[in-house]
Amino acid sequence: MGHTKSAYNDMKVPANGLTFNVQIDGPEGAPWLVFSNSLCTNLHMWDAQAEYFQSRFRVLRYDQRGHGETDAPPGHYTFDLLVSDVIALFDTLGVDRAHFAGCSMGGMTTLGLVEQHPNRVITAAPCDTAAHSTPEMKTAWEERIAAAQQNGVPSMLDSTINRWFPPETVARAPFIPKIKEMIVNTPLNGYVGCSSALSNFSYQAGLASITLPLLVIVGTKDQMLEGSRAIHRDVPGSELVELEGAGHLSSVDAADGYNRALDAHISNAS
Repeated sequence: MGHTKSAYNDMKVPANGLTFNVQIDGPEGAPWLVFSNSLCTNLHMWDAQAEYFQSRFRVLRYDQRGHGETDAPPGHYTFDLLVSDVIALFDTLGVDRAHFAGCSMGGMTTLGLVEQHPNRVITAAPCDTAAHSTPEMKTAWEERIAAAQQNGVPSMLDSTINRWFPPETVARAPFIPKIKEMIVNTPLNGYVGCSSALSNFSYQAGLASITLPLLVIVGTKDQMLEGSRAIHRDVPGSELVELEGAGHLSSVDAADGYNRALDAHISNAS
């Protein structure tokens, strides 16, 4: 059967005092599957996932606060705030419970959502992420914030893209121009606000109490490899899938492997 686009495809949604840019694909009444983007990207980082899952799920993608076409208020954000954004979106859109997946910053949002609102989550898949910041991370983020404030977010392009992907991927992968465009178009307020959240957070203490099905996905060439492995070790019964050769945005870098892993995880939990 052919897929009919939702009437909600690409819309602006008021939630938590902001206007969020969201895209919804897939049949009404199907289980919700929600994707949360990383720093310096937008909901289109999940295009391959929407294409793969939209025949069987009600796929919700949204631009996190300060990103894409969502409002970018000034100030320092926290992950408690980013999680409250999700709940506000759920309430506005009538999402009772959902499968939830996020990458990097979106993965940390996933962990916060699972720990604080487990009744709203069916399964969770934090990708290329860590459960807490470190003093070294805090210093690095403070330096990046200062550089972005002084020189603009586009000045962060080369360092960001080379941190996210292996050199051979940067040189040849067809998706690199799309990701570069997302980085340079990230609002300064969003970069500063979300970087502040990334510099100071911890979901470590709650990991052992997570009981819902949780899948950790990570690229083997991602700097978050050990952080992702640690989440898997600390969440009882969780699964871990390492995508060989993939970098920090493994859902983009190894989309086919990511999609198969997430599909299997959701199916096994059903």
